[in-house]
Amino acid sequence: MLPAFILVSMIVLGVSTVMAVFTNSFIIAVNLIDKAVSKSLSPSDLIVITLCVSNIFFQLIMLINDYMSFVCGDIYFQDEVYIISTVLLILPIYCSFWFTVCLSVNYYLQIVIATHPLLIRLKLAVARLVPQLILASLFISFATGLPAAWNFHNDSPNINISMNESVEISVPSLNVVYLLPSNLISCSIPLILVAITNGLIIKSLVAHNSDKNAKGELSARAEGRVRAARTISCLLFLYISFYISEILVFIEIFPQSSPGFCTCLMIIYGYSPAQSIVLIFGSPKLKQVSLSLVRCVGGVNKEKPKEPTVLFIKLRMKKTVSQ
Repeated sequence: MLPAFILVSMIVLGVSTVMAVFTNSFIIAVNLIDKAVSKSLSPSDLIVITLCVSNIFFQLIMLINDYMSFVCGDIYFQDEVYIISTVLLILPIYCSFWFTVCLSVNYYLQIVIATHPLLIRLKLAVARLVPQLILASLFISFATGLPAAWNFHNDSPNINISMNESVEISVPSLNVVYLLPSNLISCSIPLILVAITNGLIIKSLVAHNSDKNAKGELSARAEGRVRAARTISCLLFLYISFYISEILVFIEIFPQSSPGFCTCLMIIYGYSPAQSIVLIFGSPKLKQVSLSLVRCVGGVNKEKPKEPTVLFIKLRMKKTVSQ
């Protein structure tokens, strides 16, 4: 029988995968239906769709990888299987980081009040710029992720925790010469760019805090700044938490089954569904559709039939005297 730690991890991973697939598929479906109706797809929607596809792919690959390592360790830790699965995990992680950069840059260009000629040109060309940013993100992710397949080496025996008996097996590990630059390019640099963009959005929010309408309420542009700052801040927090957890797990700073290791594992498992929830509540369209769906499923909109009411109309008659 598998240890309790592995059973709990498998259950949590299964639940988070179901949530991630559902929420990310929901976002994709709403945006595609909106495109079919309005015949248009905004730059933000395009980035969000690609990000959700990457998240679904990452969550499914992680599910397969971890289940195989827990249950079929003798197959999973073979050199070819382990290398392929690791590369397939690296690619969506890198893509997700760079897509987050695209989304934050797009939010900034949408809400910033441009005065510099370069910013004005970027705002006017944002619809044409976003597909190019997505293609550039894919290119950088694959250029830094695929070479991992040729940068593994066997040098350290590990313990196969999926069996009751302790068996030493040799697990391929990534070469530091490859790992450091690839991590710098596709993990650290996107993190810095998202943090800078988030700071610029917050700065714009503080600078135009008095942007209100005649009723004293925040204008639509000011509400957009608040929503963008809140969304990017949450995505940045998830990004940092996931990145730190991945590093701690990779360098094995916590022993397996320890509270620290379990916490890092839960953060990694919950990254995709948490990110999709942030995206849903950061978009008025997605939030409205999701709340309507919850009300419909929960029966909130079911009202009791009203009793018929009778309206009495009092007529005032005028008498006419014939002469």
